[in-house]
Amino acid sequence: MSNRIMLNETSYHGAGAIREIPAEAKARGFKKALIACGPSILKHGVVAKVTDLLDAEGLEYAIYSDIKANPTIENVQAGVEAFKAAGADYIIAIGGGSPMDTAKAIGIIVNNPEFADVRSLEGVAPTKKPCVPIIAVPTTAGTAAEVTINYVITDVERRRKFVCVDPHDMPIIAVVDPEMMDSMPKGLTASTGMDALTHAIEGYTTKAAWEMTDMFHLKAIELISKNLRAAVAGESSGREGMALGQYIAGMGFSNVGLGIAHSMAHTLGAVYDTPHGVACAMMLPIVMEYNADCTGEKYREIARAMGVKGVDDMSQEEYRAAAIDAVKQLSADVGIPAKLDALKEEDLDFLAESAAADACAPGNPKEASIEDFKALFRKIM
Repeated sequence: MSNRIMLNETSYHGAGAIREIPAEAKARGFKKALIACGPSILKHGVVAKVTDLLDAEGLEYAIYSDIKANPTIENVQAGVEAFKAAGADYIIAIGGGSPMDTAKAIGIIVNNPEFADVRSLEGVAPTKKPCVPIIAVPTTAGTAAEVTINYVITDVERRRKFVCVDPHDMPIIAVVDPEMMDSMPKGLTASTGMDALTHAIEGYTTKAAWEMTDMFHLKAIELISKNLRAAVAGESSGREGMALGQYIAGMGFSNVGLGIAHSMAHTLGAVYDTPHGVACAMMLPIVMEYNADCTGEKYREIARAMGVKGVDDMSQEEYRAAAIDAVKQLSADVGIPAKLDALKEEDLDFLAESAAADACAPGNPKEASIEDFKALFRKIM
């Protein structure tokens, strides 16, 4: 058996990293960008930090900002038309996971028009050509979409999200500049940070995990645990630590997959429009409890990475409980609710069936039945 690692061709890290964008665009002969972003960061001047640099270098661009927080099939279709109308030859995706996921789908369809039906991209689609070149600039520290081969689109008509996994969709350049994350409000900082922690823990315990990805995931857990509280408090050192931690988590999980905490979070987002990071944070400790007996000694290392003392003197039962408690405490400290008021008993069948069909479910270390999923969902009611 062989293990594959795929990462960006180029990535920049650190304060001021966005200043590298014009030089990269010129060096690669790019002529005109479609800037994919959400309306909020466009309105509040975050996108201007990049467009001002492009203007100064005489680089052309058009802006497509009609992207929802949980991007839809319609957002992708409109983005494809915007790309063509602009005469663009590359994309600069600025924002959280939503603009980057949308940019990936746009880029894939433009270069693989036989997949114009967005639903046909679900799962592992047999695309033939790399997507339009993407420069990804995250403004949140959570999704790591700038370094993954995954994207998630919402099918509003069918009340579901679907995961797409395609090596052809990875941005060629990631620009991880913590100064682009300064405008994140506390709630978004907390939820995206818990999404990153979920990536790291699920990636570490997934069936496909191996030594190299374990290295990424344990370092990510350590960085996120050390820095998320400070980032939520608005401290620049916390922002910098989270920017790096979430990217490192992405380096790992993109290559080995996730588990049912993500399957269930995708379903909650599709049905109730629950913010993805909040849904992940709610489900993570519950799923960790469910998976515990299939994880060997891994929870000891999770607990250690989260700063728990004395793990080597603990029994297996104790260090597993300690790891779960550390996750619960971090989530509570940054203000994530433990319950979802919108969740209804009559929705459980649909929620469970959707979670079981999600592309992340097969990677979970423990098989889950429909009844298992329903029982897990009940724990956040």
